[in-house]
Amino acid sequence: MTAPLKLGIAGLGTVGASVVALIAAQCEALTLRCGRPIEVVAVSARSRTKKRGIDSKKLRWVDDPVALATDREIDVFVELIGGEGDPAKAAIAAALAAGKSVVTANKALLARHGVTLAALAEKSGVALNFEAAVGGAIPIVKTLREGLAGNSLARIYGILNGTCNYILTRMEQEKLTFAECLTEAQRLGYAEADPTFDVEGHDTAQKLAILASLAFGI
Repeated sequence: MTAPLKLGIAGLGTVGASVVALIAAQCEALTLRCGRPIEVVAVSARSRTKKRGIDSKKLRWVDDPVALATDREIDVFVELIGGEGDPAKAAIAAALAAGKSVVTANKALLARHGVTLAALAEKSGVALNFEAAVGGAIPIVKTLREGLAGNSLARIYGILNGTCNYILTRMEQEKLTFAECLTEAQRLGYAEADPTFDVEGHDTAQKLAILASLAFGI
């Protein structure tokens, strides 16, 4: 059997824990689709005791995400820490410099430092993949990078923030106030307890910066 692709995952919040759970639950299907098993071998997170709904006893813990990024045992570094600066930035840069491909969902980091990190990935001859950073369910990043590589794009537009889409839709269709819609969005889990990042447009701006870079080379 082909040797497994060994992952090191930094960040075990909602997204990181879900990735670990999905890889375990879909082990056989992923092996068939990818031609080799995918195995999470090491993780890094701020707390080892936090309840995350996953079996972490078999996982090797590394306290420093930068150390995990350069760990000899992993093939691919998965960054799900978040934030536009360190430790996420330092960890990704370290992984790329060490010749390890990186997968990240960190739109804030990519919007600010994506070009620099992409250049580092190219220099090291490895991949920097970030489909989950913008419209991962569509998917749009792979479409722009590969499927439309031969096309000339004039504009790109769409719904970039689900929280704002939910609020604006209900305000328009049901004539509710912004405050009412936001409260309901928080109750349903569409909006964070602190919704600033979404409703003030930061999330949308970061996604748009990434898409504009891919579509127009800016």
